[in-house]
Amino acid sequence: MAEYNTIQAAGVSGARAAQIDEGLRAHMNKVYGTMSVGMFITFAAAWAISGLAVTTDPSQAVAQISADKYLTSLGSAIYMSPLKWVIMFAPLLFVFGFGAAINRLSAAAAQTVFYVFAAVMGLSISSIFLVFTGTSIIQVFLVTAIAFAGLSLWGYTTKKDISGWGSFLIMGVIGLIVASIINIFLGSPAIQFAVSILGVLIFAGLTAYDTQNIKNTYIQHAAHGDKEWLGKAAIMGALNLYLDFINMFMFLLQLLGNRE
Repeated sequence: MAEYNTIQAAGVSGARAAQIDEGLRAHMNKVYGTMSVGMFITFAAAWAISGLAVTTDPSQAVAQISADKYLTSLGSAIYMSPLKWVIMFAPLLFVFGFGAAINRLSAAAAQTVFYVFAAVMGLSISSIFLVFTGTSIIQVFLVTAIAFAGLSLWGYTTKKDISGWGSFLIMGVIGLIVASIINIFLGSPAIQFAVSILGVLIFAGLTAYDTQNIKNTYIQHAAHGDKEWLGKAAIMGALNLYLDFINMFMFLLQLLGNRE
């Protein structure tokens, strides 16, 4: 077992190592389970909101977006009013706030905040159901899920230390955010294409990096019996992997999705 070898390398052996090994599996199951619930909330919220934002009845329309689709008053407020900027950047602000407040929250409160964040993210990305076909969204989601599973499994099982990737990947994320904000105003297809390619590569790397980091961090704290920290660590781990998946999905959708 790769995790057992890592535990032994940390200076723990015998019955205690076996106990930590079993706890690690439970910890990772909680991380992936919490992340999966968050993903479900996000896509359910996005689908429901997009359904309320669009109508085929001209009498209820505020603006026309295609031959037979119209925005309702809700859709107009979300996608056409200045409120769209608040919705666009709300998840980013939410992440920074969550990271700053995590030490003051209980594990249960942190989990609730994570699920609220997932719903806010659903609102933020709900426009994909207006821009892309439902079939292509499902296809890209499946591609992302397969890629994510493979990368996360590699990050969990590899004996290679990839902790050095962290600073470079975070710098890459900052660059992506800056380039994406600039391109909101430029509207350059070339920049969007380059950002999407780099985004897929960066978040693919982060998926493996975050998985290994979650595993190693658990082992370090569990070896010292830091049980109070472990509950919140699972939520933060779920948040990190959730963000890796969502961002990789969105960038792949830009590259592979078929537009309405």
